[in-house]
Amino acid sequence: MYKGEKMKKIIFVVLSIIIIPYIVVTLFIKDDEIKFKFVSNNVVRVKREATNEIEIVPFEEYVKGVLAGEMPASFHIEALKAQAVAARSYVLKKMVDNKNKEYDVVDTIENQVYLDDETLKKNWKNNYENNMNKIKKAIIETKGEYLTYDNEIINAFFFSTSSGKTENCEEVFVQDLPYLKSVDSSWDIEISPVYNNVKTFTLKEFYQKIGLKYQEKLEIEIVNYTKSGSIKTIKINNKTFKGTDIRSKLSLKSTSFSIKKENKEIIITTKGNGHGVGMSQYGAYGMAKEGYNYEEILKHYYTGVEIKKI
Repeated sequence: MYKGEKMKKIIFVVLSIIIIPYIVVTLFIKDDEIKFKFVSNNVVRVKREATNEIEIVPFEEYVKGVLAGEMPASFHIEALKAQAVAARSYVLKKMVDNKNKEYDVVDTIENQVYLDDETLKKNWKNNYENNMNKIKKAIIETKGEYLTYDNEIINAFFFSTSSGKTENCEEVFVQDLPYLKSVDSSWDIEISPVYNNVKTFTLKEFYQKIGLKYQEKLEIEIVNYTKSGSIKTIKINNKTFKGTDIRSKLSLKSTSFSIKKENKEIIITTKGNGHGVGMSQYGAYGMAKEGYNYEEILKHYYTGVEIKKI
């Protein structure tokens, strides 16, 4: 009987040593990974360009994949939060506009870049957990928030880097939208690593790409500029082009460009990266570093908007 009681005590002590620390860890020490589960009826129909398949993705999971695909996780948290709200607004507008279509968005720059977890784990490797926690934090702290103008969901366009100012929507996409007007974005000049870009073409390549006959003589006249100072219309050897057309034909980074001929080479220097309408991502990063919060960033780049919550 004595031996039995002694054995019971030994077993009790051993179990206490094992179980009590487990309970403490379970109850009081938080997991390193931020849990991310939103219960929602909303899903996004995402067309995966690589496979041509349509994937049904929970709404905030989609926003998470876009935020990770569209903005570096190293950016300031307030810039990431601004991007999360812009991405959420963009897809909500697409869901309304495409409700009778087969899918809402594609997963590329045609709409918004969406990356799934498997891809992010490959891309981020050992940084996956830290980066994902930061992404999730930005989404959780802006949960359900989106942008409206006059009670309508906005077209929340965004892009990488401005030339120093953003563009009026109608000077790039034709449609005149009151909340997409040219604003200062001088932060980009100092902070963006892709602010300047130089491309070189042979004279023959240049003419081929823009659809003109080859000739030694090159005459260039800037007909007019956009409000931001980008090229709106340009004449090349007496043929008139839109700045956006030249950007597309030559795969330029922006419509803020200059053209120079040196012997039989054409050197084109651009400022900025992207279409220039809406929120500049590097501008948002610069504002965040200066102490602006995500609401201030959004209301700077999208004129007269309100932030609402689903």
